[in-house]
Amino acid sequence: MAEINLAAVGTALPGPPIDNARLGELFGSGPVFAQWIDSFIGTKTRHLAVDLDTGEITHSLADLGESAGRRALAAAGRTAADIDLVVLGTATPDALMPATVNLIADRLGIDGVPTYQLQSGCSGAVQALDIAHQLITTGRHRTALVLGGDVCAKHVDLSVDFAKLPPEQLINTVLFGDGAGAAVLTGLPVPDPVRLRRVLVRFTGLNRPPGQRVEWFGLGDRHLDLPAFAEDFKAIEESVPVMAGEILDELLKDEGWVDTDVDYLLPPQLSVRMTDEIVRGLDLPGAREISCVADTGNAANALPFFQLERLLPDMGAGTRAVAIAVESSKWIKAGLVLAKGGAR
Repeated sequence: MAEINLAAVGTALPGPPIDNARLGELFGSGPVFAQWIDSFIGTKTRHLAVDLDTGEITHSLADLGESAGRRALAAAGRTAADIDLVVLGTATPDALMPATVNLIADRLGIDGVPTYQLQSGCSGAVQALDIAHQLITTGRHRTALVLGGDVCAKHVDLSVDFAKLPPEQLINTVLFGDGAGAAVLTGLPVPDPVRLRRVLVRFTGLNRPPGQRVEWFGLGDRHLDLPAFAEDFKAIEESVPVMAGEILDELLKDEGWVDTDVDYLLPPQLSVRMTDEIVRGLDLPGAREISCVADTGNAANALPFFQLERLLPDMGAGTRAVAIAVESSKWIKAGLVLAKGGAR
């Protein structure tokens, strides 16, 4: 099997961090609401692609994807001419058409290559990496730009009375952030390589109700009395830790590794509180946790790239990392395995 190398990662965030006190002001409940976010969610800041004072959208997914893509290409020492495949994973494209992946490719000067856009929740970035990994492994492509990101804030109606929202709607207004990430994946030799050894993607939602819904209203249904966001937080709270353990077990088994072989763990980034619970349940005491959700909020398909950006500079020769992601809108298990030169 060809060795597929993760050459570089780049990320992009929209605007300055927004703390819980600012959200408390917005929702009209001040310190009480900020304390609730601290204790129940644990997120300290997030970045939003909307001006909270005016409601104006400040960044599109194409804006953020372009910035992240440029940074990844620069860090990898590549140009648009080196890319022969582009894949984007997102739950919130800018429009139904044209595909956001093509807008990003156009802005970056990439042309004449296959492009793919995958619409999925928090496993979308891993699914995009899986597609690129498979196509490079077959020899059909050499170097891919893989992107993931979401702009969730555009779905939030800032004119509503947040104090009257039910918990399943209110939680989405504080849990999520916006952002994008990109990675250069290549089958060509790179200096000091980090190898993407394995990617796992598996749908497991047969006969299971969705854990989350995000509506996309058209002209015919935009006036329906439906929330843009709805989440079964209890189902997510019960299912995601179990699924994370199953993903870890499968990845370790496939690699022939035991728990002590893992040097870095990139756990699902749902909320600080839930991520902490998942890490305790996975019980990898020798692995260093790589998390970012306290600073970025749940930025969905951007999160694995934020984690990878923190991971890569720390990986020494012979070290191994496992990343886990769970898509809870219709239940997808996802994960990947990385190893630096010298790791068996």
